[in-house]
Amino acid sequence: MKKMNRRTALQAMAAGALMMSVIASPSLASAQPAKNIVEIASETPGFSTLVAAIQAAGLVDALSAPGQLTVFAPTDDAFAKLPAGTIDELLKPENKQALIDILTYHVVRGKFESNRVVKLKSARTLNGATIAIKVNDGKVFINDAQVIVVDVRASNGVIHVIDTVLIPPAKPTNIIDTAIAAGNFKTLVAAIEAAGLTDTLKKGSYTVFAPTDEAFAKLPAGTVEELLKPENKQALTDILLYHVVRGRLASKTLAHHNSVRTLLGGRAWIRVGEATLKINDANVIAADIKATNGIIHVIDTVLIPPKDIVTTAVEAGSFTTLAAALQAAGLVETLKSGTYTVFAPTDEAFAKLPAGTVEELLKPKNRAQLRSILLYHVARGSLDADAVLKHGSLRTLQGSRLTATVSDTVKINDATVVLANVFAGNGIIHVIDSVLLPPAR
Repeated sequence: MKKMNRRTALQAMAAGALMMSVIASPSLASAQPAKNIVEIASETPGFSTLVAAIQAAGLVDALSAPGQLTVFAPTDDAFAKLPAGTIDELLKPENKQALIDILTYHVVRGKFESNRVVKLKSARTLNGATIAIKVNDGKVFINDAQVIVVDVRASNGVIHVIDTVLIPPAKPTNIIDTAIAAGNFKTLVAAIEAAGLTDTLKKGSYTVFAPTDEAFAKLPAGTVEELLKPENKQALTDILLYHVVRGRLASKTLAHHNSVRTLLGGRAWIRVGEATLKINDANVIAADIKATNGIIHVIDTVLIPPKDIVTTAVEAGSFTTLAAALQAAGLVETLKSGTYTVFAPTDEAFAKLPAGTVEELLKPKNRAQLRSILLYHVARGSLDADAVLKHGSLRTLQGSRLTATVSDTVKINDATVVLANVFAGNGIIHVIDSVLLPPAR
């Protein structure tokens, strides 16, 4: 059937559905505008459940008061479509707030008769959430509920009758309560509690990269149990703070960054694929879960805070010559602060230099030459392998440029990258198999 536009739908609704519905419901046809919304519902057959719910929720005065409201009113048949026992549960005093949330999701402030309703795509309810309005084949739907009677006028607004109860979306809660409700962050929640960060993450505005229980289970056996011990509170706190960024960063925003600074102080590195988003080596498996005080992105791997560039190289064990050279050149503190991309030659790379070269360079009289060589391996900023290749040419801290090319392997000048994207707390290391020598000036 050809889809009708909103004008055609309005004409059909006014000329057809309304007349048929009024004929079927003479009480509605004779309702007088002098009566308010609650009075009309109370006197009309088919709304006994709605009226009982309004009374149990304590909303009689609110829906009877002067002013203008639009109510999308579910019939008794609509309520009967809910799972067995739902109505009885909702009418219990302890569930009053849930009942209020549902009923206020059927009410829009202002008087919107059918000729206005069909021109809308959505409307904000008294619940605070938004309902969707669509027209399809001459029928008007509020979310998935069909409007079956329109424009029942009351002294304080208008009623449109619907055939299905509208269930409001779950209201966002703070980051902690959202994680608890999800059910698959038990380890994370326990860790946050043990670290004393619960109150912190209930306030402020944060983006949290949240590892699932399965992500924690991927850690070496016994790791979680050790971290939860009181004596390891600081180590646990550091790990958790590395998963948190100040402010609300949706996935679309993250995709335009190559790194974010965490509450721990170090950086977490962002890599974007055609259909993937990675934080360091963790995959984002669910994005943009909204909480009242931030956004949660679910990840499949626990993020371990990386150390600074120099410490990362020293602990790797294969950069003893580079570490000694940095010390001799007075560059250790430089590469522990700021944000850099380092092309790091291994011990084997230094061993390929002519015999005696390293020993000569490490002498104090050759410090300036050593600094020049080392700074030729460093570019400012954090560039992963894709970014390096995209740039093609990189200006180094020494002042000269490096050239990045790719064929079977990725090369920086004539050195082959043997390991890319080693993330450090203040930059990225790419391991190379040859020492880069700056061009003569």
